[in-house]
Formats: sequence, C-alpha cells, structure tokens
Amino acid sequence: MIIIGEKINSSRRQIADAIASGNREYIQNEAKAQRDAGADYIDLNAAAFMEKEADYLKWIIEAVQEVTELPLCIDSPDPEVIKKVISHVKRPPMINSITLEPTRLDGILPLVIDYRATVIGLCQTRNRMGRTAAEKVEIAGRLIEKVTSSGIGIDALYIDPLVFPVGADSNSACATLDAIEEIMKQFQGVHTVCGLTNVSHGLPNRKLVNRTFLAEAVARGLDAAILDPADKQLLGALRASLMLMGKDEYCMGYIKAFRKGLLA
Repeated sequence: MIIIGEKINSSRRQIADAIASGNREYIQNEAKAQRDAGADYIDLNAAAFMEKEADYLKWIIEAVQEVTELPLCIDSPDPEVIKKVISHVKRPPMINSITLEPTRLDGILPLVIDYRATVIGLCQTRNRMGRTAAEKVEIAGRLIEKVTSSGIGIDALYIDPLVFPVGADSNSACATLDAIEEIMKQFQGVHTVCGLTNVSHGLPNRKLVNRTFLAEAVARGLDAAILDPADKQLLGALRASLMLMGKDEYCMGYIKAFRKGLLA
C-alpha cells in the first residue's frame, strides 16, 4: 500500500497561514511528522493561492526537500503550474492529477515521461465526473488508453475513482468500491488510489467513517491512498486490513508499526 501524506494542502487554514507568512518551520514539521508516521509520498498543494500558486508551490517544494528525501506528490489542477515547479523536484515525483480533459492530458503526460513520474488519473471528463461504478470504470479505461498510448507504462498510472460525500450521495461509497474492484480486475498492472476524507464530508465522527471505508477499499484491491499518516487509528485500520487480506507477509508490517507506536 502506497501512503500519500495529505496534510500540506493550502485548503487547510493552518497550512495556508504558514505559506502566506513564510513559516518554513511549520511546513517542515508537517513533512517530518508524515515521514515519521510512514508516508511513502508527501502531497504538496498551494492551489488556494491562485495567481501565486506556482511561486508558493516552489517554495514548499524547497522547504520540504530540506528535511526529507521522500518523493513528492505535486498537486495542482493547472498543468502550467506543474511545468513551472517540477524541475525543482529532486526525485521522480507523483503528479496529481490528470483527467480526460485534453489540456490536462496534453500538458501533463509529457512531464510524466520527461521526469519519470507517476501520475494520478481522476475518473472525470471535461463535462462530467464518474458517478456510477460503470461510469467510473468506463472513464478509467479511456484514461488508461490515453496514458499507455503516449508511451507511459500502465504501472505509472494511479486511477482515482472519485468518492463523493455519502451524506449527499448514499450510493457513492458503494459505487467507488465496486469500481476499484472492477478496475483492478480488468486492467492488470494499473494502480488505484483514493482521496479518502471526501467520503465523510459533513458527517459527525468523520474519522470512523474514513477508516471503515478504507478497510473496505483495501478488501476490494485499493493499493494507494491519500490520507493523514499521523492518524494512528486510521493507520491501525489500514495495517490490520492489509494483514487480514494476506497483503502483509508474516504480519511484519503490522508488527513493525505497532512496535514503533504508530497504531492505535
């Protein structure tokens, strides 16, 4: 399971304040905490700053790379922003994200090739987002065709089926789980990823919903997640799920995480 640490995101007030004020230490402490909690990638997002996004994202990249060698997930909806900052990344990054929108594909796929990156593909076209399991799988297939026909290996693509808040769409979680299972069956070698916390938006006790959904998604084949690795209850559910699904040989991942005090 690939863990992508979600916390350095300008949609969070504390992060936005730290970026705007140039509080390098705060950003670096967030990066180190996620590294120490077991993140494999650290997601970096400055999209809330719009016209200043590229400058701030470059600053975040430099700050984080001073304190950790973990690869970065460069997170922006604007291909031009990613073009401006990706040369400052020291290790092959993950790019978050592409859709079937031509400008996103044309702007980002060459960068995936040039920088030996991996890329997250959202189940979204120019005009719609995949809502049903069938729609998600159909869009995933088209994304895979576009990516692989450009010369990028299928194993460099992480499909995000897009889960929506269950408080607004009671069927969204089930549709996403069904899509994860079908995508992993139909398209050998591709990865699936999920922006986990969206499922619980607007509900009480969101963390309970998040970790329950994560356990279900792991059972369906999910092999990457964007989440808070410092949430010990969530990581406990993840490690236990991987173990029970036979994806943790001799339970060593679970045992090591327990011994490090990472589970609750």
